[in-house]
Amino acid sequence: MLRIKRPFIGPLPSFLPSLTLSVLGLAAAVSVAAAASLGGPMELQDEGQFFIGGQPMPSTHPSNAAGFLPGQIMANQMFVHYRIPAAVNKPPIIMVHGSGHTGVTYETTPDGREGWATYFTRNNFPTYVVDHSGRGRSGFDPTPINRAKAESNASLLPDVPLTTKERAWVNFRFGNAYPTAFPGLQFPVEAIDQYVSQLVPNTETTLAGGGANTVKALSALVDKIGPSIVMVHSQSGNYGLDLVRQRADKLRGLIIVEGSCGPLSADDVSRHFKKVPILIVLGDNTTGSKTNNGDERRKQCTEAANQIRAAGGKAKFMLLPEAGIKGNSHMMMMDRNNLIIADQVIGWLTEVAGM
Repeated sequence: MLRIKRPFIGPLPSFLPSLTLSVLGLAAAVSVAAAASLGGPMELQDEGQFFIGGQPMPSTHPSNAAGFLPGQIMANQMFVHYRIPAAVNKPPIIMVHGSGHTGVTYETTPDGREGWATYFTRNNFPTYVVDHSGRGRSGFDPTPINRAKAESNASLLPDVPLTTKERAWVNFRFGNAYPTAFPGLQFPVEAIDQYVSQLVPNTETTLAGGGANTVKALSALVDKIGPSIVMVHSQSGNYGLDLVRQRADKLRGLIIVEGSCGPLSADDVSRHFKKVPILIVLGDNTTGSKTNNGDERRKQCTEAANQIRAAGGKAKFMLLPEAGIKGNSHMMMMDRNNLIIADQVIGWLTEVAGM
């Protein structure tokens, strides 16, 4: 909840006392509820949105409806929502979501608790939350779909995947099969429908270059706001790796939350990765998991951290259950103990990355 102070403009009309008390009582109740769910009042010096990385381009089929002639559209742009705390004593942090999601990943949790976007802001990090280029609020290019329809040519249609509840349950390690949850699971399964409501199609498949457009836009964002920490999740793990290859000199740290960690070549490590402090975080129930977020990813991330340290860089692989933090899913930023994990990340940034 952000408090906005307004000037007092005089006494209220005498015929409104009962209404005033009712409204004030309701406002107080709403204030208390918001404070309980979102962490309380927070002072910002600025908040807003902008787009970065877009290019104007012609579209032969902006629509398949009559009257829509070919014309110019914007494509490849990336939506950015920023919050600048009143007191800034930390570098900016850019939060990048994974497959099937948008920046909502880092906002309020499905069961209404504070998310990482506001929590990191509350801890004096200017926070920038993005939607991948071609997805969510960034928009996408409908030209390939409309053209395929106009030309009756299904082979022109891109695949536009959307994660189902059942697939999310298994792949994001809520349990081995829907609807049975792992014992001690921290994800708020009672809010599963709220969670599934935020899942969106991967419409970046309509863009030439796909996810490479997000990496390009992230590079432009770092150039715009200055040296930054970048947090990537799941699918965007690879985007983080590519960003290090392109902007190692402008990254204060890379936090990989259950994302790809490699493979890294010796040249990768010596030229790029040993220059950027890297924290890798994985949750529970990865052992024996055949999903993208199981044994293979854990092994790959262990090897990457070892490679970077052997080359003289700073890298930590934090397997949460080994740190005594148990029951976390692939969506740990939404889990019931999400702020405990956030504190672990902030502690590492303070101790190792010198922030």
